Amino acid sequence: MNAEQHFDMLILGGGPGGAKAALRAAAKGMKTALVEAGFLGGACLNVGCIPTKFLLGATASLPLFAIQRKYKTAEGEARFDLCAMQTRKERYIEGSRRTLEKELLAQGVTLFHGKGAFTSQNGLAVSGKEKTELSFGACVVATGSLPASFPGLKPDGACVLSSASLLNLKTPPESLIIVGGGAIGLELGELFHRLGTRIILAEVMPRILPGEDEDVSEAARTFFTRAGWQVHTGRRIASLSTLDGQACLRFEDGETFFAATALLAVGRTPATTALDADKAKLNLNAKGWLATDEHLRCAEHVYAVGDVNGRTLLAHAADHQARYAIDHACGATAAPYAPPPMPACVYGSMEIMRVGPTETELRRAGVAFSRSQAPLAANAIAQSYGHTHGFVKMLWVDDTLRAVCAAGHGVSHLVTAAALLVQTGVKKNLPLPVIFAHPTLDEALESAIVAPRQNI
Repeated sequence: MNAEQHFDMLILGGGPGGAKAALRAAAKGMKTALVEAGFLGGACLNVGCIPTKFLLGATASLPLFAIQRKYKTAEGEARFDLCAMQTRKERYIEGSRRTLEKELLAQGVTLFHGKGAFTSQNGLAVSGKEKTELSFGACVVATGSLPASFPGLKPDGACVLSSASLLNLKTPPESLIIVGGGAIGLELGELFHRLGTRIILAEVMPRILPGEDEDVSEAARTFFTRAGWQVHTGRRIASLSTLDGQACLRFEDGETFFAATALLAVGRTPATTALDADKAKLNLNAKGWLATDEHLRCAEHVYAVGDVNGRTLLAHAADHQARYAIDHACGATAAPYAPPPMPACVYGSMEIMRVGPTETELRRAGVAFSRSQAPLAANAIAQSYGHTHGFVKMLWVDDTLRAVCAAGHGVSHLVTAAALLVQTGVKKNLPLPVIFAHPTLDEALESAIVAPRQNI
């Protein structure tokens, strides 16, 4: 094996975690290579959060304009050209990929395009136009995740689509069945609802956004129901298929719904099957995620970051883990991985924000807590936009702020401030660590901090 084919650090996957790991490793003087089978940027940039937010942003004025029409402060119509929006979106994504590639090359990262599979505990084969054998001193696996499917619930390429396929439609469907009431289903549902599509949403769990605060889930359900969505929760699904040129959803109780198109958005599954993980003696858990120790290692010199380790399926989690993995690999830290409070958001007109555990999670852990809450209806900025449905809620443990969640228009913009407040450990009845500007939506955080607390 030639010396040129050995690397101090080998990165498998060019998404947010892999790209960050490669750049950080190269900056620390490690001879670094990155292997990517698809497009640089991973699912997030190419078929996930970025194109979704790009299209949501392009249509964001429509619900705001509708509110002003309701108030009789404006008149007329706003029309959107989805085909033109797709063209602009693709230009942005392509430009972002080129920028990332230039940055990686400028930092001295060697790029290999092809599928990577382990051949030994320190060897990897890349199958591209030619097969290339690589060896490494350390490796970061950042191959991410793929859309999940189940028997009877699979995209068929006809009327039942994955999120990636739905994001590429040039014409909005007349109607859309969405199976899955998580972030992906809600965000894409709102996008197409804005474009005139009738939405039928089915979630097998008792509520939409089942991993979020119960009050947040209820606020979201109320919002989308009032918008005209048909929302079905707690109902088992028999099948989702294309029938006579339409998407057909059958519940186990026999009720059937038809729509022009369907989206299957029932979670994610690890992208590990093609790794030949056994040849590198990588640890996988029962569900196929790479099982990591306190240092994010799935083998002695192999780290797993981002979706593939199943810890937190968020791009910024992958970024943060990647920084740590490189620092640990090069000896800059020996401490266990200990992330700060992890922020998460759902985007759209009714946005969701959370930092820290939910009430349900605290109850399950046997932790006593209190809560305080502020309605967005009391906030001047929420009133000015006409979006007053929602709230900010805070959870307190031993008089210390432990978690923040919110539902309402624009609350994603509160998430970093909320993370800092939780990380700071704001105390009950002590002076606030920051001054909240007036008038801002941020003042809803202050209102929730000083609101009366209810012990749970």
